[in-house]
Amino acid sequence: MKKSIYICYTVLSLILLSSCSDYLDINPKGQLGENQLNNVEAAENLVIAAYSSLGNENYNNKTNSLWPYGDLRSGDAYKGGAGTGDMEEWNLYETFVSMRVDVGGLDQKWYRQYVAISRANNALRVINGLNATDYPKKDIRTAEMRFLRAHYMFELKLLFKYIPFVDENLAPEDYVNISNREYSDTEQWNKIIDEFRFAATTLPEQQEGQKGRANQFMAKAYLAKALLYAAYEQNEQHQVTGINSQKLEEVVKLVTELEGRYDLSQDFAFNFLCEYENGPESIFAVQNSLNDGTEFGRLDWSAMLNYPMNNEYGCCGFHQPSQNLVNAFKTDNEGLPQFTGFNNLDLTTAAQVKTQNVDPRLLHTVAIVGLPYKYKTDFIYQNSWVRQIETYGNYMSLKEVVLYDNPCFKKVNPFMSSSKNRDIIRFDDVLLWKAESLIELGRHTQALPIINKIRKRAAESTFRLVDREGASTGQFKVAAYVDGVNCTWNQNYAREALRWERRLEFAMEGFRFFDLVRWGIADTYINAYLQKEKTRRNYLAASVFKKSRDEYFPIPLSQINFSKKLYVQNFGWN
Repeated sequence: MKKSIYICYTVLSLILLSSCSDYLDINPKGQLGENQLNNVEAAENLVIAAYSSLGNENYNNKTNSLWPYGDLRSGDAYKGGAGTGDMEEWNLYETFVSMRVDVGGLDQKWYRQYVAISRANNALRVINGLNATDYPKKDIRTAEMRFLRAHYMFELKLLFKYIPFVDENLAPEDYVNISNREYSDTEQWNKIIDEFRFAATTLPEQQEGQKGRANQFMAKAYLAKALLYAAYEQNEQHQVTGINSQKLEEVVKLVTELEGRYDLSQDFAFNFLCEYENGPESIFAVQNSLNDGTEFGRLDWSAMLNYPMNNEYGCCGFHQPSQNLVNAFKTDNEGLPQFTGFNNLDLTTAAQVKTQNVDPRLLHTVAIVGLPYKYKTDFIYQNSWVRQIETYGNYMSLKEVVLYDNPCFKKVNPFMSSSKNRDIIRFDDVLLWKAESLIELGRHTQALPIINKIRKRAAESTFRLVDREGASTGQFKVAAYVDGVNCTWNQNYAREALRWERRLEFAMEGFRFFDLVRWGIADTYINAYLQKEKTRRNYLAASVFKKSRDEYFPIPLSQINFSKKLYVQNFGWN
């Protein structure tokens, strides 16, 4: 799906797209008239344009990947780069205390999400005007556009909580009259759930071999995710007031249906290598490309700043794992996580990794000085590759990067990029949603084998973690939980194990902060993290997470102004 179409846009108060004026009898160059749009070919092109928004991103606060929002605010990562003033807005996200309602990067994120939503709405307006006889795929394409629209709404909901809902039935001139508080928090979640539910019941199981198109199973997975988040009910102050068991039961049912369709990849590494993309674990992924006839290709621009500062790469050293995260991968003598005391002593050197018990996922996630970079045994990560050690330490992120000699790597000077796909939903994620739901439903014994399945794969994912002589680069020890032997698997212990497992499995992938908010523990967790981290990183000295404010970003001030003050600011930001 690499086609493109030129469409005329009129920007209104939400900066959404609308149709062009047709006050002339001829179609001006660069514009599409009504007759040109009301046909099957135009509908198909508009659908492709809507899909393209998944990959329409850039490094400068325009990334569709959630790592600047989910990792920097969770304690999993430092911003990195050339000091706190480099991409300053990301520093505001990480440190909390100086965040403002007029941060331009948040306004850009809001804008780009609504541009993507409006592309889906434009396609739906044309699709709705066609009959099924002329357009046999009408229902399928409708479901695809509602799926994409719900995806963009879901991400906005994670970031801003209260958002305006606009669909294809709303006239563009009426956008300005839609409040972000037209619906309650629960009602907004239910609207997103309804979109995914429609897609899950309408889409086919397969889409003609086109990996990027939404299908029934993608929709069921996303429906499960939306239900999980919606189950944790919040009040106006963002505190979790209850957990909806009915929604959790549906999560369990949906994931059970998916378990026969997907499976874990044999090696954890496969999820982060171009040559294994669209494997058995990938459910919904942004399909990037290279040498596709465009100038640069549809590249993964969201990670282009996250490469080391060495000769093979050259820029720009962002997205650095925190010391707290690295310490979390330590295991005890039994091979279990160190729930308490893990952060007392720092794990910092290659020698320590080789002499202390660690989870193998550490070296799939974090580049450590003296060890092979991205599994290349003669390519050893060095301090000289790090941009500003004195501020952010010397770890670098590994999952999103690609080796310089890999066919999917591409330099876009002065930056780096690749055609590696970016997974939005993987099966490991889905399995842990089921485990989480079972635990909160009081059925924690049923969650035990699911978590152990994830841990077993982690324990076996050591084939690539070797040096030039084939010797292991770490003292890897990961054990299954065995009730009554190495743990007491009650609900509280199971909950802690699940939350720890999610951190290790998805570290540096942009999910962590939203997990913390969903569980209602963001304030206590992050402030405890900051208390210790301030002794390691001077730039965090004044940082503090403010409860009932920092769980969500403020509604961008420029958007409130566009709405003529119709939008209501989030609690704590007034």
